[in-house]
Amino acid sequence: MTLKSILLGAAAAVALAPMAQAGRGDSGHANIIYWQAASIMNPYLSGGTKDIDASSMVIEPLAHYDENGAMVPTLVTEIPTVANGGVSADLTSITWKLKPGLKWSDGSAVTANDVVFTANYCMDPSGGCQQLAKFADVTNVEALDDLTVKISYGKPKPFPYGPFVGSTTPVIQAKQFADCMGTKAPTCTDANFKPIGTGPFEVTEFRANDTISLKANPNYRDPAKPAFATLTFKGGGDAAAAARSVLETGEFDYAWNLQIAPEILAQMESKGKGKIVAGFGPLVERIMVNLTDPNPKWGDERSTVKHPHPFLSDINVRKALSMAIDRKTLVEVGYGKAGQVTCNVLPSPAIYNSTANDGCKVQDIAGANALLEKAGWKLGSDGVRAKDGVRLSLVYQTSTNAVRQDFQAIIKDWWRQIGVATELKNIDAAVFFGGDQSSPDTFQKLFADVEMYANNFDGTDPEAYMGSWKCSQIPSPSNAWLGANMPRYCNADYDKLVAEMSGTADLNKRADLAKAMNDMLMQDYAIIPLVWRGNVAARANSLAGVKLNVWDSDLWNVADWSRK
Repeated sequence: MTLKSILLGAAAAVALAPMAQAGRGDSGHANIIYWQAASIMNPYLSGGTKDIDASSMVIEPLAHYDENGAMVPTLVTEIPTVANGGVSADLTSITWKLKPGLKWSDGSAVTANDVVFTANYCMDPSGGCQQLAKFADVTNVEALDDLTVKISYGKPKPFPYGPFVGSTTPVIQAKQFADCMGTKAPTCTDANFKPIGTGPFEVTEFRANDTISLKANPNYRDPAKPAFATLTFKGGGDAAAAARSVLETGEFDYAWNLQIAPEILAQMESKGKGKIVAGFGPLVERIMVNLTDPNPKWGDERSTVKHPHPFLSDINVRKALSMAIDRKTLVEVGYGKAGQVTCNVLPSPAIYNSTANDGCKVQDIAGANALLEKAGWKLGSDGVRAKDGVRLSLVYQTSTNAVRQDFQAIIKDWWRQIGVATELKNIDAAVFFGGDQSSPDTFQKLFADVEMYANNFDGTDPEAYMGSWKCSQIPSPSNAWLGANMPRYCNADYDKLVAEMSGTADLNKRADLAKAMNDMLMQDYAIIPLVWRGNVAARANSLAGVKLNVWDSDLWNVADWSRK
């Protein structure tokens, strides 16, 4: 099967049926490569996909989303619903029942108290939890007994599956993290690098921004899994080298997030050592516009709401930046059949895809120039527009990746044509998406004017994802720069829509609210969408059990992987 046939024919993912059941460790060693290296094994302290995926092999949620977006039990006996009594009739609580006999990798028992602790860990107001939006409206989490945990909400919650469903909100061990609450959370290096988990593997060595060595968890709940005795999670390099290591040299078994020109991928696949797997989820390459001033002169207050941006606060400038972009060209250059033009940050599932912003599909350089001229931004002799002594000169940052650097160069030229000067900056992905609070180059701090990246959300319900742009989610020194609202967007009307969606049960009404939130972000130009990306990965021909998952971690079912 070629890359083209997969991308044209696959609706969600390509799955390989595992071979007959093997014993734990019978498949020997596996090598996984993510060209963005993991910097931490705690998704509560990092929103980077590479950190979430790496940690998903070790620490697990109560339930996962499978490759079709359906919830499946992981640490629990069943998915709670109103019908089975797990969700209260008034929708204000959900009760989860842990599977009996679960053990942490250190051999101790997993209890409901660990779940309670994890909730309190994330909801600590001084902790800067990256996944706080998943706990929206939670008022209490309590252990009814050793195997039963009840989550209560302050109002009816039509979708009560935010906490502990999907790899972004796993259960962590209360004993290990007991002294890591609040502001102490980032300081617990041993726990954050080597968490004790319930997953199929445990960390034997963690080298930040480089390599993770893992071995099969001897206390994993299925005695026949994982099939691999040891596993190496290698980070760094670039997408092309990662793809080559699977498809051409056979050095690695699985390569993630292959942002590579499609014709190059097809050529690599023709070598016969591996296959491309792909699927479309909610992944959007976008530009985040900093609505605050990143000037170093503000010291600890740079890129905070205390100082509005000197020119990106003007919606005319933000709109002009979007109008100047030819998204069709970006798709052709960067992704081919693995990309589609989008004018939304929420293009999928289809019920949530708005058509209200489709004007962005057509580039309009002349219109962008006219808009800026009318707004008083006059073209100077140096070709850069200015107003009241403020020049339209910005810093545009992203992670180091060939496709992203191509995008930067192309967009820089389009912006030059409307009188905007652009300085390009690319940052190693392990740093850019990392959780190092001492680094000035994380995507959360956004010490630049605009930045470009993409991310997914767990499952098929976008409530928590759209809640990422509430005022309370703005990164700042007070929350250790771990909020998810990178543009520093704050709109009371937007927050009202988030609150309304959290109390709305009807699916069509929820869709209308999600689209309204999307439209508000798009029409305020706080986010400039570029390309709706397919998730593209590669697996070795000898690797069985892979089910690419666009709704959860790529490694969500690594326990089922084996060697043919």
